[in-house]
This record gives sequence, structure tokens and C-alpha cells, in this order.
Amino acid sequence: MHWFLTWKGVRQGCILSPCLFNLHGEYIMRNDGLDEAQAGIKIVRRNINNFRYADDTIIMAGNKELKSLLKVKEESEKVGLKLNIQKTMIIASDPITSWQIDGETMETVTDLIFRGSKITADGDCSHEIKRHLLFERKAMANLDNLLKSRDILLPTKVHLVKAMVSPVVMYVCENWVIKKAEC
Repeated sequence: MHWFLTWKGVRQGCILSPCLFNLHGEYIMRNDGLDEAQAGIKIVRRNINNFRYADDTIIMAGNKELKSLLKVKEESEKVGLKLNIQKTMIIASDPITSWQIDGETMETVTDLIFRGSKITADGDCSHEIKRHLLFERKAMANLDNLLKSRDILLPTKVHLVKAMVSPVVMYVCENWVIKKAEC
């Protein structure tokens, strides 16, 4: 006798979805072997080798650690998740010819956008800063008619600018990296 129906997969919009993805993601990343290989980048003496948001994951590894991507695929399959090779990309600071998993070639790119931020192979963030400043200009252009309107009070206009433009400018300022060559 069945008490309730079951099915495979996770319902989008279910409040448990993010928790389940986080639990599975943590299990996969703990068993992929990247920690032992010391892959990734060091931030305050801690090795960071992946960024995750729901089912989007960035794995940071050198050429020799790319083999651990196979381990990620295996560990994912153990918990019922499938690595979509068509959506999987490699961004490499060193030249890389091509990489295959199960006979499928993964796309090699020089930059990608993850969670709204552009990541480049050379680590240059100047394009990202310019992109966000462009967003700020567009936000100001969208507000142009409202700001010129005589029907809207000045305090309301100030609130609009603070709500729509200031966060973008603050984000850019917080993430601004000044290179030695720019000094």
C-alpha cells in the first residue's frame, strides 16, 4: 500500500529545493578530490575550489585537476543528478585544446557570465566594472523622464535614484580592482 505518490526530481519552486541542492552539492564537492589536490584559489588561508548557487556550479581547477570533473560527474550520478555536458563550459587561463566526458566535447570559452557577473580567463575585471557602469547609465536613462517630470516631488526623485542607481554604483566601487599598471 502506498501512503503518498513519489517521483524523481525536485519540484521547481518548492521551498526545500535550495536545501536539497545545497546538501547534494556539498556531498559531491566533498567527494570530488579537489580538496586533496589543493585546486582553486586561496582566500584568507582557505582553499576555495567551487562556487555554487542552486544547480549552477563553478569548479576552479588546474589542467591536471580537470580529471576531477569526471569524479564530480560520478558523485552527481550517485545522488541522482546528471551533469549536462551541453551546458558545461571550461574557462582556462592556460591554453587548453579540448576536453571530453563520455565522448562529448565540452565547450572551451575565454569568458562567461555566472550569476550576473562576467568571469574572464585572465582574471581581468575591468570589463565587468564597465558593464555595471553601463547598467547604471541605462538605469539613469530610464529614469530621465521621471526625473524631468514636474508632477513628481523632489523627495520621490531622490528615493528613485537611491533605489535604482546607487546600488549599482556601490557594487562597482566595492569590486573595483586597481592594478599596478593603472596607478
